[in-house]
Amino acid sequence: MIGKNTIKWIKSLEMKKNRKREGLFVAEGPKVVGDLISRFRLHTVFATREWQGGEKMEAHVAYHLVEDDELRRLSFLQHPQQVMAVFEMNKEEKVEVDADRITLMLDGVQDPGNLGTIIRIADWFGIDSIICSPETADAYNPKVVQATMGSLGRVRVTYCPLPPLLSSLPEAIPIYGTLLDGKDIYQSELTRGGVIIMGNEGNGISEEVRRMVTRPLLIPRFRQGESAESLNVAVATAITCSEFCRR
Repeated sequence: MIGKNTIKWIKSLEMKKNRKREGLFVAEGPKVVGDLISRFRLHTVFATREWQGGEKMEAHVAYHLVEDDELRRLSFLQHPQQVMAVFEMNKEEKVEVDADRITLMLDGVQDPGNLGTIIRIADWFGIDSIICSPETADAYNPKVVQATMGSLGRVRVTYCPLPPLLSSLPEAIPIYGTLLDGKDIYQSELTRGGVIIMGNEGNGISEEVRRMVTRPLLIPRFRQGESAESLNVAVATAITCSEFCRR
């Protein structure tokens, strides 16, 4: 039987300050939990009899066999599936930009669903490093973790102020940014490595960061007349990454 204190503890991990204090985050469902097991150290598992991963548990893991209704009480999802796991966060890594590879930078992307989708997009296109501004949503937010569908285990996400980092880069590293006054991405010469910056959902790339973009890009609108005002940032990221990889 899962007690009230356990439920309260799990629910507390929805808040960033509590996750940071305890160094823990939550993932749910066989797919997500299964993908993260090899990348993060397990702390606690709550699983129904249907989950097939119980035999993989190490001795240090607190394993709780629960009923479906108990899992629903613990879960952040509307329809929880078989397992919820609490993982230990990996230690923060040094922020680095590799001149020979694409590094994705996110400037104030605040919607957890967008961030999770962007992490999944980066994984799909083989981009293994995302650097986020402090204003960007927390990668360990439960909604972000679920939206990544396990890609959080394969893409390194780090946080730091972007302007000082960008100003420290060698001039040879191109800094791309999606801007309304940019050059048509389909007509632009794109390099194998460099930085791609995607901005906030409503305001785009901040003014300070925008001044550091050396190669502004535009995803052109093909519908004439009235059309959508803008693209969702995750969709724009997918288009941009696809075009770089296609070249």
